[in-house]
Amino acid sequence: MKLIGITQRVDNIEHYSERRDCLDQRWSDLVYELGYIAIPLPNVSTNKALMLLENLHLDAILLSGGNSICEFNLLAKDAAPERDEFEKILIEYALNKELPIIGVCRGMQMLNVFMEGTISPIAGHVATTHLIHSADNKQQFERTVNSYHAWGIKAKELAPNLNALAFDDNGYIESFKSTTSKVLGLMWHPEREQEFNQFDIQLLGTFLK
Repeated sequence: MKLIGITQRVDNIEHYSERRDCLDQRWSDLVYELGYIAIPLPNVSTNKALMLLENLHLDAILLSGGNSICEFNLLAKDAAPERDEFEKILIEYALNKELPIIGVCRGMQMLNVFMEGTISPIAGHVATTHLIHSADNKQQFERTVNSYHAWGIKAKELAPNLNALAFDDNGYIESFKSTTSKVLGLMWHPEREQEFNQFDIQLLGTFLK
């Protein structure tokens, strides 16, 4: 089976005086459905990141959710500068190696920012569900998705080489794809469904081929 490297959120556990890298166990089950083995990626320092990546021989990259991006909210309790820096190196590495990159929630935001887009605060999108619609009037994105994000991407904030695939009712972008590289973004969490949605399995599986 192929290997997919998955980034991890940083949790600050004050009563243990620890900063922990964490990953939802459901990610392993989801990517297994896609024919991949999940390799959790530690948020290592800049001088170790390339050595780590060169030795793992990954076939794809997935940027998971969690943590505010420091550039936009440095004072957030869940800000993790070490993760931001690691993911920037990771994205550049994957693009140079022409590896497929999937960004989920924060991961989608990070890809947009890395590619010279930006993000904005959004209300009413944490721990809820809402409808999304296809950007080109086709029916494949007409569905209800989960939502766990406090930041979103307006149409005018999308990076130049990204094309919107889906929007919510307020015009915020819920999915995009790159026009120049193997990059896919989803604002919802496919791993958080009680039973994995077959649309998500098909979408991700087709992208990773």
